[in-house]
Amino acid sequence: MIDLHTHSLFSDGVLVPSELVRRAVMKGYEIIAITDHADSSNLDFIIPRVSAACRELNRRWNIKALPGIELTHIPPDMFGELTAKARSFGAAIVVAHGETLVEPVPPGTNRAAIEARVDILAHPGMITRDEADLAAKNGVHLEISARKGHSLSNGHVARIAAECGAKLVIDTDAHEPGDLISDEFAESILLGAGIGKGDIPAIFRNARELAGRGIAALGS
Repeated sequence: MIDLHTHSLFSDGVLVPSELVRRAVMKGYEIIAITDHADSSNLDFIIPRVSAACRELNRRWNIKALPGIELTHIPPDMFGELTAKARSFGAAIVVAHGETLVEPVPPGTNRAAIEARVDILAHPGMITRDEADLAAKNGVHLEISARKGHSLSNGHVARIAAECGAKLVIDTDAHEPGDLISDEFAESILLGAGIGKGDIPAIFRNARELAGRGIAALGS
């Protein structure tokens, strides 16, 4: 399993990074990104600390832990600035908290995040064809979510992505230990979203390639 959207107690998760990563090791994960919720108030606090923890854990355990961030409920016109800042602070993966059906995310968030070229647009809700077209052009990955509530639009996201040629990834958006999943269960979620079995390997490859870019950006 490669999971590029998880949370520790640096935001609303329940585990310190070490325990989150350790539980991922025991679940058979190969790569995990810790992407806590952030806005302009805490980017500079979270990313360096998670980065330090990831460096220590990667030297000791058979997993690759990546420092990331999830820009959450921010005004859409701030995505360009905060995406650049997140990368400058050392975020290997920048996730945008998309226009999920179950939270009051500001309208225009999906497009602004895609224009800012975040890595992953998480749980993008009823993303439009124009937005998915732009995601494909800008190399922004659309997320199929394993998380309750956010997963309600998975079928729509999968269909629009296929029509527009946008790349998909599957993530857990994990907040607690029980949210981590195996690659077999991830495959079941993808099948449930209407994705053909033959198309699933490409989605896993997308995650591997995106993680590889993040690792390269860190100079690891």
